Amino acid sequence: MWLDVFRSIKTREERLAWLVAIGADALQLLVTPLFAEGALSPVDAVLDALVAVVLVRLLGWHWAFLPTLMIEALPGADLFPTWTAAVFFVTRQMHNPAEPVVLPPESPIGRSRT
Repeated sequence: MWLDVFRSIKTREERLAWLVAIGADALQLLVTPLFAEGALSPVDAVLDALVAVVLVRLLGWHWAFLPTLMIEALPGADLFPTWTAAVFFVTRQMHNPAEPVVLPPESPIGRSRT
């Protein structure tokens, strides 16, 4: 499944969004002891706000970014890659829309030739 996801990344913006999300989650995981309710805790909040703005600029507004930003504000939530999960969800929705495409009646597709 992951291989299919990486093959579906076609645009430059999607690739950058993946890099930003994975980079932010990796940074937060690696320096968790510094961010945890200490002097650098505000830096963590600024990082999350910056990541949210960058992802919205790259992929457009999606409702998945709002709960991700709120979850990131919880202590200990940096141990889960929430930004990466949000980008995964958004990019999967972009390539596999939930609603089927409905063609208009005058479309030549589906007409039988007589």
